Amino acid sequence: MRFILVHGGFHGAWCWSRVIPELEKLGHQAIAVDLPGHGARVNDDPRSFADRATAILAILQPGDVLVGHSGGGYDITVAADAAPEKVAHLVYLAAGLPLEGRTLLEATGGVAKRDEKTGELRPVQLMDDTTGMLRFIRPNAQGRMEWLSQEGAREFFYHDCDDETVAWAFSKLSPSAKSFPEETFALKNFWQADLPRSYILCKQDRSKPHQMSLQVIERLGVEPLVIDASHSPFLSKPAELAALLVKATTTKPTGPLRPN
Repeated sequence: MRFILVHGGFHGAWCWSRVIPELEKLGHQAIAVDLPGHGARVNDDPRSFADRATAILAILQPGDVLVGHSGGGYDITVAADAAPEKVAHLVYLAAGLPLEGRTLLEATGGVAKRDEKTGELRPVQLMDDTTGMLRFIRPNAQGRMEWLSQEGAREFFYHDCDDETVAWAFSKLSPSAKSFPEETFALKNFWQADLPRSYILCKQDRSKPHQMSLQVIERLGVEPLVIDASHSPFLSKPAELAALLVKATTTKPTGPLRPN
């Protein structure tokens, strides 16, 4: 099998560097993608989720497995909507799932604020701050959220990683790509395709609220696979994660896929 690995917010293709050789040891191929606005493409300026999905679609081949971590769950869903016939399986790793006809802010439980002078709708945050993460991120001059604290990144992303890994990962984090607060998800092809899919729940996750994971699991209609790790098992437990990704492709949904 060939796995297409899609990172979440602030990260890039680099975060999968420990998982790729583990998948190869198991006899599989893997390619990690930098989405526009992240990693090596940090200066690119996507204007929509479709723009972001082009990075995935450019390499997607029939029979590929799409893996989306965290915010990457939205991106693999948009890519699968564009080319459902090429996708053999989707794996949501501590990831989000779009709500049909709703915005990203709504899908993540976020809030928005309308500028009193311009009337423009601006995102305040991408999810409700039940985790306390907003203590450590702020918008930069370009309006992109960025991490201010290595210790904050350790707390929310890498608490089960060694110090060297935490320092390396923090040095690689990039500001989040600009979001599209008023763009609504319209993914008719995805919902109709009813593709094979799985969810991997990170047992020690401090980044994604547990209730959000449970909602995605219910809407996917799956029994979750569980890894006893932080939000970033690709760094703390790459071999175990690789084996779980392979196992995920053998599972089948136990219930219907729900657009909302």
